[in-house]
Amino acid sequence: MSTSPSLSKLVKRFCRILPKHAVLSEKEQLYPYECDALTAYRQTPLIALVPENQKQIQAIVDICRELKIPIVARGAGTSLSGGALPHAKGVLLNLAKLNNILEIDLDNRTATVEPGVTNLAISDAAKRYGLYYAPDPSSQLACTIGGNIAENSGGIHCLKYGLTVHNVLALKVLTIGGEILELGGKQPDSPGFDLLALMNGSEGMLGIVLQATVKLLPEPHSRKVLLAAFNCIQDAGNAVAAIISSGIIPAGLEMMDHFAVKATEQYCSPGYPKDAAAILICELDGFEEDLTDQVAWVQKILNKHRPVEVRLAKDKQEEELLWKGRKSAFPALGNLTPDYYCMDGTIPRKHLAKTLEEINVLSEKFGLRVANVFHAGDGNLHPLILYDANQEGELEIAEELGSEILQLCVKMGGTITGEHGVGIEKLDQMCVQFSPAELNTFHAIKSAFDEYELLNPGKAIPTLHRCAEFGAMHVHRGRLPHANLPRF
Repeated sequence: MSTSPSLSKLVKRFCRILPKHAVLSEKEQLYPYECDALTAYRQTPLIALVPENQKQIQAIVDICRELKIPIVARGAGTSLSGGALPHAKGVLLNLAKLNNILEIDLDNRTATVEPGVTNLAISDAAKRYGLYYAPDPSSQLACTIGGNIAENSGGIHCLKYGLTVHNVLALKVLTIGGEILELGGKQPDSPGFDLLALMNGSEGMLGIVLQATVKLLPEPHSRKVLLAAFNCIQDAGNAVAAIISSGIIPAGLEMMDHFAVKATEQYCSPGYPKDAAAILICELDGFEEDLTDQVAWVQKILNKHRPVEVRLAKDKQEEELLWKGRKSAFPALGNLTPDYYCMDGTIPRKHLAKTLEEINVLSEKFGLRVANVFHAGDGNLHPLILYDANQEGELEIAEELGSEILQLCVKMGGTITGEHGVGIEKLDQMCVQFSPAELNTFHAIKSAFDEYELLNPGKAIPTLHRCAEFGAMHVHRGRLPHANLPRF
């Protein structure tokens, strides 16, 4: 890192390319940026900048490259993995004002938008044409498309319609070198390496997204939503596997455990059976004539797995209420505790029940309550660990419990993340998931795009030294987490 000018000189320099109100350097101005939705970790940036157009962003990057100042790009700050945590000696680049929908292309069924456009705003703009944007994270009212691309976000309907990577057709990306890359296009495929896919989920470490072209889908002709309640989690997990193996791909297939159901019912009264050990919410969409047979088939499968109730929503209002409960699960649980730690891991569907049983064992072991809300159809778990940061040591206990849950996902043949990204939260668990050779490859890719590691440094990819320390710590405790843990 080269010697940087004083803060006052840096402010003056940025004020030459930005309005004074867009250059934030006072402590009070920087506090709103000290964390993202992973509030356990906080750090104010050296300075925060709020550009309004592409030209200003290019000028900011030129200055940062010259002075070797780190840049952390941020949208709405809804990341749950610390992906938007600022750098203490760096620039926090707020892209929220780049929020224009540039084009709705009806012939190609695409939308071209700036990175600060919210997820839901794309569907709202396309609705008049009978189209919508499929990925729908629970934070879709606030989260931006730039952040969705950084974390490769999913949502309730990703089982059938895919994650962000499956719905982004083209990107305009600014590199740290000042070049603008045009990746992908409206055509089905592009020649050369698939750099478009590489950018999705790269957590802002390879470039700054200036523009995205996304796929729009026709609104389904009809939807049917079923709720099934079970007295045994094993039965619910087996029902999920049976539905998928039958060849039916629901638009969404969600599971909530007893703790989450009870909290959500108390919070917004969606009509869930409060005594159930687990519930499933299954949405089917398509043409009405096809749905009649599909609903009957899914009901038949559910009834083979000892449900206490199987209910078909009688109208659109009840369908929306069932989904409102699922999307309100996080705030509902937040209503019961001062703090919660939301995990994100993925496992094979066949291990759903076994994994939940193991999580319950870990919950008792660490003495912290865990609620489970997840995308059951694709095995994406979201255990929420409830704790109180005001109680000394509870955050550290929650972190250790979360670490063991993620290591459990790897042990079950899954991964340490599904849609929240790695950020700073899962750096140690990357050491469990990947070998030293694989981590070296990740670092090489980062270096190819960003030689001086100025874009979101310290995120997503652990150093081998860090992995060695993590491995040594667990060996010392007699709890080597997994056979594939790298040893150095």
